[in-house]
Amino acid sequence: MDVWGGSCTSRFYFFSLASNCRNESESSLELNGTGKDISGRQFCNIMRLNVNIVICLFLCAEVPGIQSLQQVPWLPCMLVDELVKFNDEGHAETQYQHRNAGLQFGHPGDSALNPNAITFVVTGSKVDMRKYIEGAVVEHQLQCEIRRYSTEGIQVRWPGLGAQDHDIWFTSTLRHTDGLFVITSFLRHTPATPTPGQADYRNWAAIADREMLTTSTAMLVFTRTPSVWVGLMKQPSLHCQFDVDHKAVDLTVEWRLQQRGERTRLFSHSRRSGQREGGGVDLKGIGRGDASLTLPLTKQSSEGTYVCLVSVPPLFGSHEIALHIMEPPRVSLNVDSVISLVETEKQKVVCEAEGYYPLDVEMEWFREPSGGGGGLLPEKLDTVLYSSHRHHQDGTYSLSAFFLLHASMHDSSSKYFCRVSHSSLRMPIRKCFTLIVTELDSWNLLWLFFGCGFILVMVATLCVMLPRLSSARTANKRKPY
Repeated sequence: MDVWGGSCTSRFYFFSLASNCRNESESSLELNGTGKDISGRQFCNIMRLNVNIVICLFLCAEVPGIQSLQQVPWLPCMLVDELVKFNDEGHAETQYQHRNAGLQFGHPGDSALNPNAITFVVTGSKVDMRKYIEGAVVEHQLQCEIRRYSTEGIQVRWPGLGAQDHDIWFTSTLRHTDGLFVITSFLRHTPATPTPGQADYRNWAAIADREMLTTSTAMLVFTRTPSVWVGLMKQPSLHCQFDVDHKAVDLTVEWRLQQRGERTRLFSHSRRSGQREGGGVDLKGIGRGDASLTLPLTKQSSEGTYVCLVSVPPLFGSHEIALHIMEPPRVSLNVDSVISLVETEKQKVVCEAEGYYPLDVEMEWFREPSGGGGGLLPEKLDTVLYSSHRHHQDGTYSLSAFFLLHASMHDSSSKYFCRVSHSSLRMPIRKCFTLIVTELDSWNLLWLFFGCGFILVMVATLCVMLPRLSSARTANKRKPY
């Protein structure tokens, strides 16, 4: 069943049918074209399902600028189930099964809004994942994934209301496809029959394809900054927020940095012991559920994966935040926007890209012929030379692209531009100049002829006079006898 589909006409039809259910008796109805009879009560249940779906559609898609999904009763999800087998050598091999599921927000005993999927009924709790979804969100922008969660042998009853020793756990992760947020919620389920032994990956209880599991949200970890791009010498804040369904005494918050396989602890705080290591996190903010980390001034070595960990035994929640250093290049030319040259004159033209990071930069020179409005494409110059990358003390790089411009009347009024592309830029940077070429007139040629003749005469005179001057100087020397 596609709860996101349907037309406006069918929605009004559903409402009109559902309004008649209040007076519907247990009389039998026949479904058109099927030959099957259903009771009036079953018919009403179907209509209520359609009405709930319509409400979901109306709230999610038809109201412009909707700010949250708090009124949405159902979200489609994917249950990533684990099937663990042991091979002949005794090693565990895990197979993952993707199964249709959904989060249904309601009360214990509610009927499934989508009976063709596994339904996780999320009942009322102090922690509501929907209130953390900010901004207008449509269905295709929201990815929901449910997984089983193992407490890794920690035998601690959850301090929340109604918790039991034999509770089993699931995690629900809501992820915005544009990277605006990631929300991980811990769902607690109390099975009617306790599972023998410990519930972990070697002893999961089977879940039927259309089973309903009543759960409540016990804890939540949330970030608005799954990935951060920042320049050098900045102080970014890495967002990490949490919520617990009770006053958690045994709460621990940590931040770690992962770089090239190494882990470094940046901050740690235990509410039970009061011990604190590191800095960058406001302790008063932790009391409000805000564990965001403010970094010192960024440098090249600040790049890495930052991990926010929130622990309330037996639950451990974490989010990885990738920090990327991006510094856009500053592009300049060594010539003005218009340069004038005489025909056959030469000029070295340099395009300089400075102060960029990371190293992946692309520089190209192009020529647009005069009168390019005729549909002629720019011509890429193949005589461009490049300098080596220059690495500066602040970690940034510089590169030069240059060529020797030969002035000819054919190229007069042509536009030359340098195009620089870099991962920090949405659009390439273009710097251009226009070439104006003037031809040599008769007076210029005449002056050039006389200038060259004068130089030749002077050179010939020197060649003749120097040997004579040398001979005369030798003859005038006084003889020793």
